[in-house]
Amino acid sequence: MTNLTGENFVGAERRSASQTFSAINPATEEILGPVFYEANNTDITDACAKAEAAFLSYRTTEPETRASFLEAIADNILELGDALLDRAHKETGLPIARLSGERGRTVGQLRMFAAEVRDGAWMDVRIDPAKPDREPLPRPDLRSQKIAIGPVVVFGASNFPLAFSVAGGDTASALAAGCPVIVKGHPAHPGVCELISKAIAEAVQGRGLHEGVFSLLNGVSHELGAALVGDPRIKAVGFTGSQAGGLALSKIAASREEPIPVYAEMSAVNPVILMPDALAHKADDLAHAFVSSLTLGAGQFCTNPGIVFALTGKGLDDFTKAAAGAISGSEAQTMLTPNIRQNYDSGVSELEHESGVELIGRGKNTPSPSSCRPALFSVHANQWLASPKLAQEVFGASSLIVTCDSLDQLKLALNQLEGQLTATVHFTEKDEDAVRFLLPILEEKAGRLIANGWPTGVEVCHAMVHGGPFPATSDGRSTSVGSAAIDRFLRPVCYQDFPSSLLPDATRDGGAQPAVKRVDGQWVLR
Repeated sequence: MTNLTGENFVGAERRSASQTFSAINPATEEILGPVFYEANNTDITDACAKAEAAFLSYRTTEPETRASFLEAIADNILELGDALLDRAHKETGLPIARLSGERGRTVGQLRMFAAEVRDGAWMDVRIDPAKPDREPLPRPDLRSQKIAIGPVVVFGASNFPLAFSVAGGDTASALAAGCPVIVKGHPAHPGVCELISKAIAEAVQGRGLHEGVFSLLNGVSHELGAALVGDPRIKAVGFTGSQAGGLALSKIAASREEPIPVYAEMSAVNPVILMPDALAHKADDLAHAFVSSLTLGAGQFCTNPGIVFALTGKGLDDFTKAAAGAISGSEAQTMLTPNIRQNYDSGVSELEHESGVELIGRGKNTPSPSSCRPALFSVHANQWLASPKLAQEVFGASSLIVTCDSLDQLKLALNQLEGQLTATVHFTEKDEDAVRFLLPILEEKAGRLIANGWPTGVEVCHAMVHGGPFPATSDGRSTSVGSAAIDRFLRPVCYQDFPSSLLPDATRDGGAQPAVKRVDGQWVLR
């Protein structure tokens, strides 16, 4: 299962093409074999047609069938063994230990959604029995549940080649909902995409599912993604990447004859607020923990802390000095692609030349290809408020300390922030009144609020929210991590006065019982 061919997966077919591209090892700039084939218009059309053909049979599969399918994918991924981690390391430069943990997260997500499918609460079954004698008008029998929305296109992410790529959270949640998936593979790690696709394809075949349940299309052009989103058979999109990419896809989706939702995770600077008493008692510890979070994964996590707010004073001075020292001792790390490294260097250079911005510290300079040299800057809130571009993300291990003269100025600065994935506050009991003053703003700005911790590290669980107001995501009402991610690919259907024999099993009296349902307004547990 580990031999690579570079072919596209169009349902059960493996296809080559005339146009090709290659993977590159970002740590050495070595070209990695084999060549990979770019999907063409015929591949796109056929993959979408097969997904449409698969939809009805797949969305009506028994929950146990879908759950065991997801578990089979997880098992097949583990069976790839070290070959998967080795290829991922070569294509991304990420350490084997990090990739091993990410594989565990990927497998865990699939198994979590398998359990969610079996649980049945995701169907949101609601039953309002008929009341024929109600005055002044009788009530009909009304029953509702959620069903799959239709074929979904998923775009693999560069920074998580396993957990946010071919079999990542978007794919797992869409398959759990009952939606066939077409993955647009990320060109930075096509070998990983092919290996994972083989694991999924074997699970499709092994469970006797329609071949159109899954396809993988490779390519480096924007036209491939645009064509997939524009195809009328596609009903939703999952995307993790740049703001420019997410907005471009959202525009295509909105301009279709039938507009569709695009769930795009795009950009965030993930503010960290350091309150005065916390700084007074643990400035040094906070500084070192901050730098560790900032430089984790070469700053290529979507939750790295890209901006810090604090009040002027000795505590902030101590923090800044300690953080500068920690940054200066930080080793350069390999970034995912040469292009990402170039964009990082450009963003850091712009900050260095911005009026009022002071360079606090740089990491060690390593001449190896695609290496990220960490950077820390400082600016006064007055200048930050006057320069909106200072609030923009620099993807990589770069952060900006914004010094504020008062709590009111800090509040003003927070109000100017765009939507974020996370917002973190470090405080002591003495700071709680000030935090209470700021909390309503933070609730408006971010999807996840963190007390006395750090934003890097996203737990895969039921309560997690990995989303946030625009432009952190294109739809702040949703999450791409956790069991609630399934809601993105569902829609409600109500059945009025249907005989029991024609009702979906979960809505029928005496039928399959989801973990929870609402009957005549009252929640009923299984």
